[in-house]
Amino acid sequence: MTKEQGLGPAFDAPGLRVERHDTVTSTNTLAFERARGGDPGGLWIVGQEQTQGRGRRGRHWFSGRGNLYASLLLIDPEPAQRIAELPLLAAVALSEAIDAACGTHKLARLKWPNDLLVDGAKVSGILLEAENLGDERQAVVLGFGVNVAVHPADGLYPCTGLSALGYRSDPDSVFQHLAGALSLWLGIWAKPDGFAHVRTAWLSRAAHLGQQITVQNGSREVTGVFRDLDDQGHLVLQPADGGLMTIYAGDVFLPGSQR
Repeated sequence: MTKEQGLGPAFDAPGLRVERHDTVTSTNTLAFERARGGDPGGLWIVGQEQTQGRGRRGRHWFSGRGNLYASLLLIDPEPAQRIAELPLLAAVALSEAIDAACGTHKLARLKWPNDLLVDGAKVSGILLEAENLGDERQAVVLGFGVNVAVHPADGLYPCTGLSALGYRSDPDSVFQHLAGALSLWLGIWAKPDGFAHVRTAWLSRAAHLGQQITVQNGSREVTGVFRDLDDQGHLVLQPADGGLMTIYAGDVFLPGSQR
């Protein structure tokens, strides 16, 4: 059962509101409920734990207490035709927030499209979901899960947490820095050349640029060298035959990793 703790401003992101809860099914789910109820957007939903947390492609997301679970509801974000770029923007903002909360410099590297890795282990997840509302508005929700105090022992990828890495931080500190960084990057992204700045920042933190990777999408796998991001954030891969190909979706693995 959801227990609401309060509604107030997101202090590091003027103009945004934050709704805090003890336990939620999923912060993304609750954000969509608010959207269907007429919320104008600019609303953060933050929970101390989730009972039905989910990741990309409907996967279960570990949601124990001590971590950050937060979702930002946006209504009709512009430019609408570039919404698919938002997960990469979110990854840049979150990586900056973790640095600010932990006092580090580029602690986390970015695995395409939006996972944060520290020493090759996953420290967070980002989930973008969208829904067309009955009043012709579009609700877009950016969900964040950050392993602060605890992390799962098993999963699709190796995982870690900020505490396990020796960093003294807490979910609220990470959230406050995230709210500010995401607000800043959304303002940059909305400009005509905004994604070019996002792309540059993302590539400066790229985990596997210039390395051989395997991208899996369903039953299809493609292996090659990660060469670049295109101007929309898609992965540019160079297979063994020497040509370049664009990857629009998939999970990235290093050669020999279990999957």
